[in-house]
Formats: sequence, C-alpha cells, structure tokens
Amino acid sequence: MKKLLIVIDYQKDFVDGTLGFPGAETLDDPIAQKIASYRSSGGDVAFTLDTHGKDYLQSQEGRKLPVLHCLRGSPGWALYGKTGMAHSSEDTVIEKPAFPSLELGALLREKAYDQVELVGLVSYICVISNAVIAKAALPDAEIVVDARCTAGPDPQLHQKALDVMENALQITVTHR
Repeated sequence: MKKLLIVIDYQKDFVDGTLGFPGAETLDDPIAQKIASYRSSGGDVAFTLDTHGKDYLQSQEGRKLPVLHCLRGSPGWALYGKTGMAHSSEDTVIEKPAFPSLELGALLREKAYDQVELVGLVSYICVISNAVIAKAALPDAEIVVDARCTAGPDPQLHQKALDVMENALQITVTHR
C-alpha cells in the first residue's frame, strides 16, 4: 500500500510566531514521531509551507487577515522544532500562497497513493482545505487526519472541523 504523510504548515509563525497559539507546540513531538514512523515503514513524507511575499497585505487573504506571516525566507516561514529537523531533502515541499494547494492535488493524482494522512495547522483552515483537495484528487483512497497532530486557536472550530471531516466528508479522523 502506497502511503503519504502530509505535514500541513507546521511553521514557526503558526506555532510561536505572529499567528501562534497556546498548545500548537505540543504537536511537535507527535508529528516528528509520525514522520519517523512513515519513513521506517517505507511511506512518503511531504510538507506544505504557507508562503507569502511582501505584498501579502494587498492580497485577498491579507485584506481579510491583515497579519504579516510566513513571508518567504523569514524565520516565521521555517518549519518548527523537531518537525523541522525531521525534514529531509528527499521530501516533497509545496509552497502554497492560499489555504489549499492545487499543486498538492496534482501530485496526489500523479502518485496514486492508497492512503494519505494529514497533520499540522490549522485544523479548520489549511488542514481541512487540503483534506478536501486530497479527497478530490484520490476519491478511492483513504484520507486520514490524526486529531492528536492537528489543532487550531479556536477549540470549538477545531472540533467542528473534525466533525465535518469525519461525518460529512468521509475522512477518517483518528485519535479523537
């Protein structure tokens, strides 16, 4: 079975930077352990990076969320902690200027994975957006989100996102 782990936007700005929130740092160990587990079992690992330029505040997103974050090359753009150290040059890295990534969808379709697991931040924005992209690209694959390895600053929206993924989108949500 071909498996892929996608680490969504586990970047400094979302953990302890401009959009960081309490508890985001607690995902670091479980995500790093999951990366090691995928590697030891022959699975693939990919990372998405929320990526913006200096013109971010003039973008649609920037007008609605006027907080500079994840500027390409800045310290906040980097992967966080042990998760960042677990990154390998063999991993796929997708820089995405929006919540979901069509490039990720194309990669998934091309590689035809049997299972895709998503972890990272933020559960009710980029994780759910990219889970939908994965579901669209691979309608017969199992799409999984590990609840221990995702979070968001609003606990109620986090739980609602997990509910929507599990109950409406037919995404397997583990460790709730």
